[in-house]
Amino acid sequence: MSSPPAFAPGDGLLLVDPQNDFCPGGSLAVADGDAVMPVLSAWADAAERAGIPIFTSRDWHPAKTTHFQEYGGVWPPHCVMGTPGAEFHPDLKLPASVRVVSKGMGETEDAYSAFQARDDSGRPLRNLLDERGVRHLYVGGLATDYCVKSSALDAVAQGFKVSLIPDGMRAVNLQATDGDLALAEMKAAGVDLA
Repeated sequence: MSSPPAFAPGDGLLLVDPQNDFCPGGSLAVADGDAVMPVLSAWADAAERAGIPIFTSRDWHPAKTTHFQEYGGVWPPHCVMGTPGAEFHPDLKLPASVRVVSKGMGETEDAYSAFQARDDSGRPLRNLLDERGVRHLYVGGLATDYCVKSSALDAVAQGFKVSLIPDGMRAVNLQATDGDLALAEMKAAGVDLA
């Protein structure tokens, strides 16, 4: 298991969609998605002890959404508001200080990036990061080839340094090489591995 770094001022931790539906048995299961939960929990614990801001995004879809497969979209229904599949995985241990941001809350909203997410008061992730002085994000979660990639690329585009937690993420891999291609794309954009 990777060891969290000696965090520094300006660091932040972003956990992307560590939800039941992206783990074995879920409606959009990621192979070994549950295996990242102890890793992400250890990083969250270390960040909490260091006083580093912790954020976690979640897919939070209404029951009827036009982008699900049954309405003509690509994905099956998943992470529907208030359902067990939308809850954070029970093996993920989050400190009380974590800030949850939700995305995909509109019927037609295809939101992959955590930078499209908002907290309960409607403030976007970018504002929350700026308020805490975060300039360097450590990122892990599910799924590498979609939500992690989109979040990391958006972070870089908005001027953040991004370091991925290598054993703290997993790909959906609709095609066997999707995760590898996503990692290569992120590295080409300036993302590094923690």
